[in-house]
Amino acid sequence: MTPDDLRTLVDAAWLDDAKARVAKDPQAIGPLFASAGRKLGRQPLAEHPGWNPGQAGRVLLLLELGEEERIADLYWQGDPQERLAVLHALPYLTVDGVALAEDALRTNDPRLVAAALGPYADHLDDATWRQGVVKCVFMGVPLSVVHRLDERADAKLGDMLQALAQERAAAGRRMPLDAITLLNRQLLTKED
Repeated sequence: MTPDDLRTLVDAAWLDDAKARVAKDPQAIGPLFASAGRKLGRQPLAEHPGWNPGQAGRVLLLLELGEEERIADLYWQGDPQERLAVLHALPYLTVDGVALAEDALRTNDPRLVAAALGPYADHLDDATWRQGVVKCVFMGVPLSVVHRLDERADAKLGDMLQALAQERAAAGRRMPLDAITLLNRQLLTKED
């Protein structure tokens, strides 16, 4: 989704005022960022899964701010919704958000894990990315959220998924269908 798409999801009057305040005084971002959910709405958008107007507004405020240190502070001090907004904003920003994405992958919040493996995941090293994919399988997060999954999947990921499949089979648990499909593709690639 582009910033223009996000803009169509929010109350333009509130957002324009908030952006003007941030442009004038970057310190104003904290309270505005925190209140965006209340002001713009938290109801999920059916046409944009994983998004709500508050998330869209927060991302647009971050684009106005653009200060790496302050953006990181908003993540570290934020609640899960605020952290999710920072993760959603990373692909649009020219900041180093690798530490934030890595932190999100260590959480047990499937929304944060999914967001960390979105478009910004291109900045993650292969080992971290693979661990994130395996965590998605473990947590039941659909692999469709993983950006460039088919391009980045490799033999090492296949080995990790195969080990997880064996553990699950021993425990009488099944692998999700999307993980089985990916594992089968990796096994076929290995044979070629």
